[in-house]
Amino acid sequence: MSLACRSRSFASALLLFAAVPLAATTAARAEDHGAAHAAHAGDGPRIDRAKLPPRGRGAGDERIKPAKDVPKPSTHGEFRTVCGFSHMAFDDPIVFPRQPGRSHLHVFFGNTGADAHSTAASLAASGDSTCRGGIANRSSYWVPATIDTRTGAPVRPTLANIYYKNGYNGIRADQVQPFPKGLRMIAGDPTNTSTKGPWRFVCVGNGADGKERREIPDCPVGSQLIQMVFFPQCWDGRNLDSKDHKSHMSYPVNRACPASHPVPIPEITFNILYDVREPHATRGWRLASDAYSTDMAAGRSMHGDWFDGWNEDVKEAWLKGCNRAARDCHSHLLGDGREIY
Repeated sequence: MSLACRSRSFASALLLFAAVPLAATTAARAEDHGAAHAAHAGDGPRIDRAKLPPRGRGAGDERIKPAKDVPKPSTHGEFRTVCGFSHMAFDDPIVFPRQPGRSHLHVFFGNTGADAHSTAASLAASGDSTCRGGIANRSSYWVPATIDTRTGAPVRPTLANIYYKNGYNGIRADQVQPFPKGLRMIAGDPTNTSTKGPWRFVCVGNGADGKERREIPDCPVGSQLIQMVFFPQCWDGRNLDSKDHKSHMSYPVNRACPASHPVPIPEITFNILYDVREPHATRGWRLASDAYSTDMAAGRSMHGDWFDGWNEDVKEAWLKGCNRAARDCHSHLLGDGREIY
């Protein structure tokens, strides 16, 4: 089923049920990814570091309670969560581990302690969380920061809606397997200059047309800009990471996981929301990774990074009670009589 057919209007609760059927990055491209990213990191729009927003505050406890309602049957398995803004940093613990300040500017959600030195073990065991459920979800989610080129100020996002879903691309709910502990991956390419990639932009609310675009659109004042990134759903069953941070994962091919990546997991989608407070403000917005000519539309380097830090018992609960059970757990139910808050 095509992306257009599987998309839903954001005007009603901002729920998008979408994926992008893309091939895995080639091995040849993998060889050059790290070097290209490093060269890329020093470019992009001018950033006034004095205008970085203050860090957000996370919860230091596990926020789980008995549920007041129950999941509804669905044709898909659907679990979502909401994460507030955590911090911005010139770090990327996946691409540039133990190299603080080497990356372009990223905006982080989830684990408040995420930095260039973060590992699977450190994320799972330390840091508060800006996500629903508190430290039940110490995962780290990050994307390139959005920069207002008129002032050099990084734009503070409103929040991130994170979707863990399945049931698309011919993969049945009962085929979905658990995430391996410590998995990490990247979707998109920070060096991309084309209009192709696993991302979309859309304006919603206050008269916005709701059409998905391949560049940052001119959103009306009072609306929201949503940046969407779609992650691969098929794992190779062996590696928690790879040299290009992509080759251990694959998008479905011909409505199934390919033989090289036979393990289907829930599909992750980032939806990063920005409030538009001034008329035509987004005309001046570019991604920190948009290191190509300003004659080209902004947003082509959109990408996202995901580093697992879920409490294993909680992750198992929503995978079993929501994804594999083909039930809609909204953005709080765990599918086992509990909910996160």
